[in-house]
Amino acid sequence: MNGAAVVMFFVVSKVLGFVAQPSNVIALLCILGAALWLLQRRRAGIRVLLLGVALLLVFGYSPVSNVLLLSLSERFPKWQSDGHEPDGIIVLGGAIDSEVSAARGAIELDSSAERILAMLQLARQFPHARIVFSGGSGKLIETPVAEAPFAARLLREFDLDGGRVVLDSDSRTTSENAAFVRHLVGSNAGGRWLLVTSAFHMPRSVGVFRAAGFDVEAYPVDWRTRGWVDVAKPFSRLSSGLARSDVAMHEWIGLVIYWLAGRSAVLLPAPPSNAGVQS
Repeated sequence: MNGAAVVMFFVVSKVLGFVAQPSNVIALLCILGAALWLLQRRRAGIRVLLLGVALLLVFGYSPVSNVLLLSLSERFPKWQSDGHEPDGIIVLGGAIDSEVSAARGAIELDSSAERILAMLQLARQFPHARIVFSGGSGKLIETPVAEAPFAARLLREFDLDGGRVVLDSDSRTTSENAAFVRHLVGSNAGGRWLLVTSAFHMPRSVGVFRAAGFDVEAYPVDWRTRGWVDVAKPFSRLSSGLARSDVAMHEWIGLVIYWLAGRSAVLLPAPPSNAGVQS
């Protein structure tokens, strides 16, 4: 795919991801409702505002976001060691707040910090495995600051580098994660590689890595829920429900976009052992 197409895919995916998030949809509906009211179309304005309030309550307090998230995070089970050391460990970015880290001169982690914890644990558990950290910046408007250099710094501080760390500081999307890592690893892609990312992000990640010719083993972390028991648990804070709804909807929209764009062979990838649904 040429450079213009890559840039277009990046821009479109970010714009659609922004517009489709429940909190942004609700805000846009409220703005539209208020505008209609001011334009003397009060009946239409009230209807739109009521729709916005209804969605606010549903996505803010009900467990609908847990249902959406669990449908993804439960797709790949927790990784179990069979006693054989992997050839490499791929860690996807999204756990380091690179902008704040650069401004403060310290490594600041965000809500997906478990990816970094898993990287450190696996690097120590498998001392001969290569570590590939793939994380540029997915910012569309702000000045990009890559995550990868901060991950490398953290590994050095824990004495877990040893010349086995490979960095991808250019990838901005999950699709680019797969393509760039596949290029960096080259012929070694045929070995045994673990893919570390958030559990809800694992289906899309595995799909694009498979499409890039990289048959990785899923190592999900950052589960966010206790399991299916949480489908009956409402949220006590509006902001918590909205935040989780945004995460879940962003990932579902990403799955659909990647599938339609041919970046993944199936809509919802699954482990190879799941007959009939694996990609």
